[in-house]
Amino acid sequence: MPLVVEDVMRLLCSVSEAKQMKAAVKHSGRGALVTGAVAFVGGLVAGPPGLAVGGAVGGILGAWMTSGQFKPVPQILMELPPSEQEKLFRQVNDIVRNLDWTDAVQLTMLVMGSEALQQRLLALLVGYVTKELHAEVQYGD
Repeated sequence: MPLVVEDVMRLLCSVSEAKQMKAAVKHSGRGALVTGAVAFVGGLVAGPPGLAVGGAVGGILGAWMTSGQFKPVPQILMELPPSEQEKLFRQVNDIVRNLDWTDAVQLTMLVMGSEALQQRLLALLVGYVTKELHAEVQYGD
C-alpha cells in the first residue's frame, strides 16, 4: 500500500510521543536583536559607560529570552510546512519500504513493535530536528 505524507507524520508522532521527545528551537536572532537594542539605548542614555552596561544587560536578557523553550516534537512535526513534511516522508519511506503492511495502523504497530525500527526513525528525527531546525532534543519530562 502506498504511503501518504499524513500517515508518515502520524507514525513519526507516535514514535516521538513514545519517547516523550521535546525540542527547543533556538531563537538566536531574537536574542541578538534584544542585546543590540538594549546596548544602543544604554549608549544613548549614558554614553560609553551606558553602552557597556546596556550590552551586558542586553546579553543577559537575550540569553534568558532564548533559552529552553521546549515544545513536544509531535507538535513541531504537525506545524512543519508541506515541503519539509515531504522531505521527512521520503526519508521514512526509505526505511519502511520493505515492510509488509496493509494500512497505516498496521505500519505503526509494526514499527512500535520493533525496537530496531523505532531507533532508526528516532535517529532520523533527531538528525532532522538538530540539523534542519537547529533545535536541541530532550527526552522525557
